[in-house]
Amino acid sequence: MKRISLIYWIVTGLFAAFMIFSSISNVTLAPEAVAMLSDHLGYPKYIIPFLGAAKIVGAIAILIPSFRRIKEWAYAGLFFDLVGAFFSLLKVDGPQPSVFFMLIFIGMLLASYFLWHKKIATVA
Repeated sequence: MKRISLIYWIVTGLFAAFMIFSSISNVTLAPEAVAMLSDHLGYPKYIIPFLGAAKIVGAIAILIPSFRRIKEWAYAGLFFDLVGAFFSLLKVDGPQPSVFFMLIFIGMLLASYFLWHKKIATVA
């Protein structure tokens, strides 16, 4: 149980840190975020701060030990965000190595989710 819990917190902490740090430029409408999401991928500019704020809220939600239902929704939202980003990059840029780099973070999300379920199954 302690080993699963330790691995869960390491993976989840690293993943949440990635999501929070990557969303700060979205919330602040940094020029590089606008260039990437709006100019390159074609998303409207008004959605950029919303996506950033949603990623921050989701990352915080997966770090809170209780509130199982909110955590499930947060994992789902972050999953759709990452899969949507992967799909958008794949359609615009084609099968580039930088596009497949996104799969690492999708893998971290899935690992965190399955470790969380394993962790709560051993506690209950």
